[in-house]
Amino acid sequence: MNINSDVLIVGTGIAGMYTALNLDKNLDIVMITKSTLEECNSYLAQGGISTARDEKDKDLFIEDTLKAGNYKNDIKAVEVLASESLSNIQELINLGVEFDKKNGFLDYTREGAHSVNRIVHCADKTGEKVSGALLKQIIKRKNIRIYENTTLIDLIDKNNICFGGIATNEENIVNIYAKNTILSTGGIGGLFKNSTNQRTLTGNGIAIALRKCIDVKDLNYIQFHPTGLYENKTEGKRFLISESLRGEGAKLVNINGERFVDELLPRNIVSKAILEEENKTNSKYVYLDITHMPKEFIIKRFPLIYSECKSRNLDITKEKIPVTPVQHYFMGGIKVDCYSRTSMENLFACGEVSCTGVHGANRLASNSLLEALVFSKRAANTINNNIRNINLKFIDKQMDNKYATNLSLLNRKTVLKELIKIRGDIKNELVNY
Repeated sequence: MNINSDVLIVGTGIAGMYTALNLDKNLDIVMITKSTLEECNSYLAQGGISTARDEKDKDLFIEDTLKAGNYKNDIKAVEVLASESLSNIQELINLGVEFDKKNGFLDYTREGAHSVNRIVHCADKTGEKVSGALLKQIIKRKNIRIYENTTLIDLIDKNNICFGGIATNEENIVNIYAKNTILSTGGIGGLFKNSTNQRTLTGNGIAIALRKCIDVKDLNYIQFHPTGLYENKTEGKRFLISESLRGEGAKLVNINGERFVDELLPRNIVSKAILEEENKTNSKYVYLDITHMPKEFIIKRFPLIYSECKSRNLDITKEKIPVTPVQHYFMGGIKVDCYSRTSMENLFACGEVSCTGVHGANRLASNSLLEALVFSKRAANTINNNIRNINLKFIDKQMDNKYATNLSLLNRKTVLKELIKIRGDIKNELVNY
């Protein structure tokens, strides 16, 4: 089965959808997603989106991002992120996103390692609300086709030029030809025994890049969020207790009720402090305590966290929340420039699958969705300006079902082997292959 298009977008998270909405409306766009639209990892984002509130805040935002990243960041990418942050927030508002307001103005909150309040949010359902607003706009576009339950397994390429991708669904192997291809396949959380990510995030895009000798970067930089909800189970997706609770005043205490760390330090530092405290107290968790805040405020500000914990017989307005660090984000990925271009011609990467270098060794809280917005729009603008100069070539790529199945397994093994090679210390955290 063959499908022809101008642009193929692999992934329907915020990075993929925002790219599609910024592409010219006369382009024929095909989007594919590994599962269903609702199972996208973007829907899970709770905290919010960072932004430099004005020119005065821009330099401080840059410094906060660099400091959190241990100054391993790409400075040019960080400057782009800060400079174009507010305009992209405004574009989301224009697209129908209703961020929380206070007295008629955006209600900026604060999270770890931010010097000031600069994070816009939709209660604690920011990812869900932004994704929903973007999807409403996507559905209105007659030039965009979406195929669910369709997994990319390989690229159609020749002489380091990309001409689309090969995908599988429940019935067919599909060759999708495109003048430009955008990988927005997300991170690697599904390869870990415990992660806040959807289990479908298995590093598919990164595996294909490794097999095709496309440049990758910083694969050793893996972030563990300090406050995953502790549950007495061995493996699976863990519910995230957003950093925004600490931004609103929640305190971290050990099992004896003693504070042991500044809650608003960078994530890697807080995670390390929690693990050390767990060892000291011979416990599998510490507590996050927000019981000193008014009940009405907690329920209004954190409806998702309140309801999820309540479903587990935990009332966060009265009880401390057991938390422990859990894999959350991947700073590394397919190496891209500030226009999201990879080392393969006509191939772009956006969102968590990419590595712009903006995060350095440790991502600043609420910078992930911002990165997706800023660099997805830059990718779209680059494609808009150049696609008319590209001739679509049809390369015969025949593949049977058995080979496609083997290739899917190979993609999974490729990433696992690479992670173990460069980060042997996390081998026991990974699933078996």
